[in-house]
Amino acid sequence: MEDASQSSSVDSLTSLITAGEYGRVVKSLEELEAAAPEARKRTLRELRSLAEEQMGVFDGVVPALTPFLTDSERSIRLTTARLLVTIAESNPNAVVPVVESVAARLADEDEFYYVRARAAEVLGYVALEYPDEVSSPEVLANLRVGLSFDKSEVKEKLAKAIEYVAVGKPERLRHHASRLSEHLDNENELVRYHLTTALVAVGNEHPERLSGVTAALAERLGDENAHVRGRAAEALGVLAREGVYEESSLEATLEAPDGDDGSFVSDRVQFALDAVRESGAQERSGTLESDCDEFGTIESVRRTTSEAVDAISSPKSDEECPHCGVALPESGPPMCPHCGAPR
Repeated sequence: MEDASQSSSVDSLTSLITAGEYGRVVKSLEELEAAAPEARKRTLRELRSLAEEQMGVFDGVVPALTPFLTDSERSIRLTTARLLVTIAESNPNAVVPVVESVAARLADEDEFYYVRARAAEVLGYVALEYPDEVSSPEVLANLRVGLSFDKSEVKEKLAKAIEYVAVGKPERLRHHASRLSEHLDNENELVRYHLTTALVAVGNEHPERLSGVTAALAERLGDENAHVRGRAAEALGVLAREGVYEESSLEATLEAPDGDDGSFVSDRVQFALDAVRESGAQERSGTLESDCDEFGTIESVRRTTSEAVDAISSPKSDEECPHCGVALPESGPPMCPHCGAPR
């Protein structure tokens, strides 16, 4: 049975946050640190629900949440990380003051891997709007190196963060294109998608950096996932548009769009083919007339990536967490990645 005083305390805290009484909120969160584990977890879950309903109310509050990122209870650290993901997705500015603490969770090799995954996701959302805050050499190294050694669930979030850094400020990853391309054959399709998309973003401003990864991109044209195929074609189209490619057979590699392949792929293959032909026409005439702004730009990636990820990550399992109802993968950790409860 729920303790009445505990329920009242949670309601009071959420009311204080909504009212902007940040001084009292900080004091309440400090008191929460000494509460029982279940009380801490329940309060953090309620705060996440509040963050989902009311964007912006956590400005000035987030730094007071950082002690829970190092809580002795793993489930509380995970719940806190999930709360920060929710805040960062809609209000990344509120999370900027705690980037260092979040990055420390990512860098801690002894941390539970789902906590590390969520930390990477937080950094990714911040990177879209404030790339300078999360693109230090140390953070980029943790994101990139983890692609080789981390569990699949963490790699997915690392790759997402890398994509968001690339979209936020392509030049930060201009020296990493070759190393990122080494992971384009990762077994996780979201990893492949995020990294291929990151290369589109980098190539948009630094196409010369993709000249050494054309073979890896061409291999993705046969990827089993349509959105990966589409992004690979788009990246090659960016190269062709800028006249930065070494393979004279690029047009043959792309082939004509398949009508059954879906518009995400066929439109981008057509974009790449048009870019190849127009680039050749430019060489012959000295002029280039192109209407390719719909593809191969930072804005086009921003506009289309969310829908693509939703399509790729549609649940492939009917199993649901009995505690929070989130869809669970067929194989995964013994606890729900959403609420931390045992499966």
